[in-house]
Amino acid sequence: MKIIVAGCGKIGKTIVESLVAEGHEILIIDNKPEIVEELTNIYDVMGICGNCADSDIVIDAGAGDADLYLAVTDSDELNMLSCFIAKRMGAKDTIARIRAPEYNDNSLVFMKDNLEISMPINPERLAASELFNILKFPSALKVETFSRRTMEMTEVRLQDDSVLDGVKLLDIRHKFKAQVLICCVQRGEEVFIPDGNFVLRGGDRIGVTAAHVELLKFFKNTGLLQRPVKSVIILGGSRIAYYLAQMVLDIGADVKIIDKDEKICESLVDALPKATIIHGDGSEQELLLEEGISSADAFVALTGSDETNILVSMFAMMNGTKKVISKVNRDEIAPMAERLGLDCIISPKKMVSDVVLRYARALENSMGSNVETLYKLMDDKVEALEFNVRPDAKCVNIPLKDLKLLKNMLIIGIIRGRKVITPSGLTEILPGDRVVVITTNKGLGDLSDILQK
Repeated sequence: MKIIVAGCGKIGKTIVESLVAEGHEILIIDNKPEIVEELTNIYDVMGICGNCADSDIVIDAGAGDADLYLAVTDSDELNMLSCFIAKRMGAKDTIARIRAPEYNDNSLVFMKDNLEISMPINPERLAASELFNILKFPSALKVETFSRRTMEMTEVRLQDDSVLDGVKLLDIRHKFKAQVLICCVQRGEEVFIPDGNFVLRGGDRIGVTAAHVELLKFFKNTGLLQRPVKSVIILGGSRIAYYLAQMVLDIGADVKIIDKDEKICESLVDALPKATIIHGDGSEQELLLEEGISSADAFVALTGSDETNILVSMFAMMNGTKKVISKVNRDEIAPMAERLGLDCIISPKKMVSDVVLRYARALENSMGSNVETLYKLMDDKVEALEFNVRPDAKCVNIPLKDLKLLKNMLIIGIIRGRKVITPSGLTEILPGDRVVVITTNKGLGDLSDILQK
């Protein structure tokens, strides 16, 4: 597909990298010549330097025959205007990054309809939603949902003394009385799509999938279940902090936000009257101890500095905070943070990239069984995809044991209506089902791609 990306900051660069890896024809627009030069040198992309709200620039970029036009600059208004211009010139689909809290759901619906934006994306709200899912299920390092939360997948790190250490996967359901499937395992740098004979070890990072009630049962029976958080300290008064605080306050938990910028604190006091806003330097140990970091259920580091987030998160861990989450955007730093013991890390730019990637794959396969959901797991080494099954799909009405799947491919769930089916060899996929697969193979865009040719 021909895709144009306007705005190549942190998020734009990550999107370009992902789309290039998928083999799309990419053209970038940015008003900084050094950024255009850098990306055109690194990747096989074309580049134009200029303002993406300038119709001449958008014409020169070839928006008229673009399959997808993305505007992800730092300005919401510029993104909306650029998408509007591109759409009027003939771009088939447009995606605009729209971040400001002032653009609420009603505003977004209005703008989407009247500016003909195919999809608005808000990185900060996406990040806040992922954080909120983890805080509701603090046993997990990551929580992903499929088919409107009918089915969930969680990533968990096993401790050395875990009751799961030495357990063979085929014994899991009988031993722990829960209908769950352990669908991927990361052990050191290796990632496995395991079979029933795989034996778990302490230190493994495992992906567990099932309906929510079965996951709760599994976590309870294995001693991994932690109670939902009741008190959260957030470092940094960012947009993510604002969205997250709203969500946490809505479930009745206490929220403290610490920021050293007085103006930010004043705006948060007005926007979040039920939260406690602390004006101070959150990297000072005395302040953190005074505000009860050692007794808080969760600590979330959301400053603009990856280094600060990591260091203060480590301090929170050393002082007994039960759940610690850090925002780390730089790809080269995230693995270092994990080696230091910070398992729970989020990256807003990667979340947006995954959303765009899913959208692009669905567009490319609009006549087949579309990708409905896509998540990257286990440090991006694994993809979990949800497909909507159409009547003409090649794998319908055939027992799974008779399907010739690609290597390192596993069907982990079938959602039929509101029912989650943990599949066996005799299970058949039916038209209208939603099928969730997990794989180390990259680039799947259609359900037929899971089969050997």
